[in-house]
Amino acid sequence: MEKLDRVTLIVLDSAGIGALPDAKEFGDEGTNTLANIALTTGGLNLPNMEKMGLGNIAEILGVDSVEKPTGAFGKASELSKGKDTTTGHWEIAGIVQEKAFPTYANGFPKETIEAFEKATGRKVLCNLPYSGTDVLDVYGEEQLATGAWIVYTSADPVFQIAANEELVSLDELYDACKKALEICSEMSPVARVIARPFVGKKAGEFSRTSNRHDYSVEPPKESMLDRIKNSELNVIGIGKTSDIFAGVGLTRSRGTNKDNVDGILKTIDELKKDTKGIIFTNLVDFDMKFGHRRDPKGYKLALEEFDNYLPEIIENLKENELLILTADHGCDPTYKGSDHTREYIPVLVYGKNMKQGVDLEILEGFSTIAATIEELLLGRTDLAGSFAQKITK
Repeated sequence: MEKLDRVTLIVLDSAGIGALPDAKEFGDEGTNTLANIALTTGGLNLPNMEKMGLGNIAEILGVDSVEKPTGAFGKASELSKGKDTTTGHWEIAGIVQEKAFPTYANGFPKETIEAFEKATGRKVLCNLPYSGTDVLDVYGEEQLATGAWIVYTSADPVFQIAANEELVSLDELYDACKKALEICSEMSPVARVIARPFVGKKAGEFSRTSNRHDYSVEPPKESMLDRIKNSELNVIGIGKTSDIFAGVGLTRSRGTNKDNVDGILKTIDELKKDTKGIIFTNLVDFDMKFGHRRDPKGYKLALEEFDNYLPEIIENLKENELLILTADHGCDPTYKGSDHTREYIPVLVYGKNMKQGVDLEILEGFSTIAATIEELLLGRTDLAGSFAQKITK
């Protein structure tokens, strides 16, 4: 099998495609991010992903099953015991987590908060699971009056710190996040510490800015990204990919401070360059702006916006390249909660020299994506689950 020159892997963050068999254990029975958004909004208009075979994976209102898909299609189950961004991306990169990160339904332990207060010189407000927008309306004015941090979590393993940019500088906030990651790593493990800067003077007017920054723990072992990098190929992270892997295994990173479109355009820009290796893009708006905020209409529009750019992405693929579209978990905005949901992820694969219309069915593990990429880029055949042989001519 001839090795590929480059793979472009795009994660539509949280675009799950149906509850996993064990979803009930996570409180997520009956979830289906894509299908339920479609039902709630009168259908999705995704003609380009439809051509690739999206409607052949599952029944989605407005997205038909096609007789001759242009790509390979299927869905993958998660082997790791979690449903968070870090766990999902790590498994896509070949690291299966046997033990889930803990979550903090009652907030972080007193000892952890006291250590954080001592390290940063500011007191803490909240320390409970909260919606990222609601927490500002409840605690934003008190922060302006007291100068205390707003610390909150969710159903996911995250320590989030909100601070008004007019009160606390970004440098101080980012430094506090680094200290929080050190403290949590020792006392209350989390996958990420997230800086959540905002602006505004009173409840109802507070809004988060684009200066969010994620601080992740390093992957526990070597991933696909490390092995590609060690083979002297490019590993280019776009969006929050670098944050998720704590920069480990990347040769270059391009953050996105605006929106999904910024990430899409930067991906297209990288495709136009003559590099070899992998472009790994995360498009976070689906999750952050629409899934967590329970906005199916906004989610629908964002999906359709991405689909409109898909022909340009495909047009810039060279002959010996591959495109993979997938997700990292679900975040069904129609469900009773507003946090991540335990779902299958869609897998759509296209290459100009690849087989068309291949039904990948149910792939056992997000890690099958890593195994396939490594076989096609590096020539490895020792990793379980690769579907490279199915899609190559």
